[in-house]
This record gives sequence, C-alpha cells and structure tokens, in this order.
Amino acid sequence: MKKILFKGCGTAISTPFDENGVNTKEFSRLIENQIQNKVDAIIVCGTTGESSTMTEEEKITAIKCAIETSNKRVPIIVGTGSNNTSQAIHNSILAEKLGADGLLVVTPYYNKCTQQGLIKHYEQIANSVNLPIILYSVSSRTGVNIEPQTCLELSKIENIVAIKEASGNISQIAEISRLCGDNLHIYSGNDDQVIPILSLGGIGVISVLSNVFPEFTHNMVMNFLDGNVIEAKSMQLKCLPLVKALFSETNPIPVKAALNMIGYSFGTPRLPLTELTDKNKEKLKDLLFNF
Repeated sequence: MKKILFKGCGTAISTPFDENGVNTKEFSRLIENQIQNKVDAIIVCGTTGESSTMTEEEKITAIKCAIETSNKRVPIIVGTGSNNTSQAIHNSILAEKLGADGLLVVTPYYNKCTQQGLIKHYEQIANSVNLPIILYSVSSRTGVNIEPQTCLELSKIENIVAIKEASGNISQIAEISRLCGDNLHIYSGNDDQVIPILSLGGIGVISVLSNVFPEFTHNMVMNFLDGNVIEAKSMQLKCLPLVKALFSETNPIPVKAALNMIGYSFGTPRLPLTELTDKNKEKLKDLLFNF
C-alpha cells in the first residue's frame, strides 16, 4: 500500500494578497484557524490559491508561511504543476527544498498532451524529487483527463501515491479505484461528491468548502470513514446549496468573498478574475450565515 499523506479533509487554501504581495499575517491566521478546527492537511499554491497569477517569490513566501505556521502539525502539500515539464520539475524541487510534505501536480493545460505524454510528464517529475505526489485531474480547467488505464501505469511509480479526482465522472472514479486499489489513493476534488467518492474507496477530500467550514468538512469525511454513513450523507446533502454558491462563479472568486465576509482580509482575486457580483454575493452571504 502506498504512503497516505492524509486522511480526511485537506483545505485547498486561498491566498490573501495586499499591495506588497502575499499578506502573510492573514494567511497565517487562516492556517492556524484551519488547524485548530481539525483540518488534516493544507494545500498551498493550488487553483484556489491563485498560483497561476503568483510570482515565484510570492509562492516561496506562501510556502514558507504555511510550513512555519503548521510547524509539522499537519502536512503542507504544495501545488507545483505546469504545462511545461521542466518548469514543473523546477517547482517541485523548490517545494521539496523549502520543506513541503507532498506535492499536488495538475495535468498540463492548453498543450493537450496525449495519455502517453501524461505518463512521461509525471515520470520525469516523480524522478526529480523524493516527495509523495498527488496527481490532479480536472479536465474542465485543463482540457486533459487522466484516464483510468493511465492512472494504473502511474500508480506503478513509487512516489505517485494519490489522485485528486475532479472530473466529476463517478464511473471513471470507480474504474480508477478498481484498477489501482491501494496503489493510488483517491481524494475527491469536488465538494459536492465527497461521500460518493468515499463510497468507492476514497480517503478524503481536497476542499474549497473547508476554507470557511473546516471542522464540518473534516467531520463529514470522518463520519463516513468511521461508519456513520447516514450522518455523513446528511452532512453532504446539507452543504450542497452552500457548495453551489461557492462555485457560482469561477473558483476562487466566491470563496475569497466568503472569507472576507467572515472577518478575514483576503482582498479581491487577481485579474483576469474579478470580484464576486452583488447578486451572487448576497446569495452566498445568506447561505454562509444561515448554514
């Protein structure tokens, strides 16, 4: 069985920006709150963290802040993917040197490589570091899907340990679980499919919802894993309207607004993302404070 980086809820954490770059005071405050409220891992510099508009210096600042704040209490997993294999290798080596516990590596985007290209891409990244790697399949953003047979091939690589599955295709996820078993752990990449994916052998979620409700999201997963299936199902259904609101516009637009609503100073998303519209803001606020 492959190494388990975490079971439960890993937060795909948002990044607060100010005029100087990363607002480390607010970032550390949110991370501390996450840890105090049972989150099992923190994922830095991912999609929700707006890594695509961060400079390397800002990424280093965010990674260092997360590692120092956590102080080994929960694993810090760093998003290091790129559509340029050599850049992804560079990012992964840097994250390892900074002290990350694991890597989240999204499929190359825009290039639209073949499945064979995916295998070679991930092989080279895995061979460049010793850290455990979570594959990230989110074809709605990248235009590239990691097919089940490709997952099987990649699961043969020792330090490729898991996949964040955000395809939304339950049949595909079931096939990945059937083919790979414990050689490739599965994390839900969609907050509205946590319990269905756990029922197919998943071990947790990499969550946007947990930015604002960390303990709830952790408890939802652990209830299922502990056998409290009815309670877990009830929690999944309860959060669906809020999850829908958190994805009413492109992530992380709504969750950044939500964090500002609950007392953090996370600013606005960086262009080309824009601030949440007033209509969706009112809907989100209502759901957030009546959850």
